[in-house]
Amino acid sequence: MAVETPGALVGSGRNADVYDVGDRRVLRRYRDGRDARLVEAEAQVMVQARAFGVPVPEVFDVSGADIVMERATGPTMLDAIGRRPWTVRAHAALLARLHELVHQVPASGLLELVQRIPPPFGSVESSPQDSDVLLHRDLHPQNVILTASGPMIIDWEGAARGPAIADVAMTWVIIGFSDVPGSRLRAIAALGVQSAFTRAFARFAGPIDQATRLTAIRARLADPNLLPSEAARLEKLAPTPEPVDISAEGA
Repeated sequence: MAVETPGALVGSGRNADVYDVGDRRVLRRYRDGRDARLVEAEAQVMVQARAFGVPVPEVFDVSGADIVMERATGPTMLDAIGRRPWTVRAHAALLARLHELVHQVPASGLLELVQRIPPPFGSVESSPQDSDVLLHRDLHPQNVILTASGPMIIDWEGAARGPAIADVAMTWVIIGFSDVPGSRLRAIAALGVQSAFTRAFARFAGPIDQATRLTAIRARLADPNLLPSEAARLEKLAPTPEPVDISAEGA
C-alpha cells in the first residue's frame, strides 16, 4: 500500500520530492500532475534494470504519483569528486562502467514501457548489439549515489530505448557543459576537474564522433530546464555553415 503521509523531506528535484518513510525506504512523489501510467512505467523500468544487474534502488510499491523504493544512502559521485579531485579518472571509469551495465538491458522487455528516442539520435549508427537498448538519458555524477555497498543509479524518469552511444553522448554534454553547483569561486576552481573528468569519461565510454556530439548538443539545447549560462556555452558549439571542431572540448 502506498504511503499517504510522507515523512521528512530529504530531497527535491525539478519534478519530484523525496521523503524518508522509514525502514530504509523513501517515497518519490511527483508534483507535476504526472499521468500515473508514466510513474508505473518508470517503476517497472527500474525493476527490469535491477533484474539485469543494474545497480538500481529496489522498488517496493507504486501508486498514482508515488514510488516507494529503497533509500540510497551516501554521497553523490559529484560530491565525492569535489572532495577528492584526484579520483577523477577512477570515477570517470566507474561512470562509463555504469553506462555499460544499463546498456546490457535489451529493449525487448521494455517495448510497452519506454519509447524509442526520435531521430537524429534514433538513426545514429551503432553496432547491432547496442542499437536498441535501455537508455537512462540523465546518467551523470549527481544521479549516482555511492553507497556503502556500491554505486546506485537514481532518477529514471527519462528512460528510453535507442543506441547506447546516444546515452554516452548525452552524458558527455551534461558533464562537460553544465554549471557546477556552489559558489562562483568553487565553480571556477572546479573547471579544471570538470574538463579532466569529461575527457576521461569520453575515453572510457567512447569514442563519440563529432556528428554524435553535435546531435547531443542540439538535444541538450532543446531541454526547457537548461540554464541560460549553459545554453550560452552550448550555442557556441552548435552547427554553423562551416562545422565547428569540438574535438578539444572534453574529448
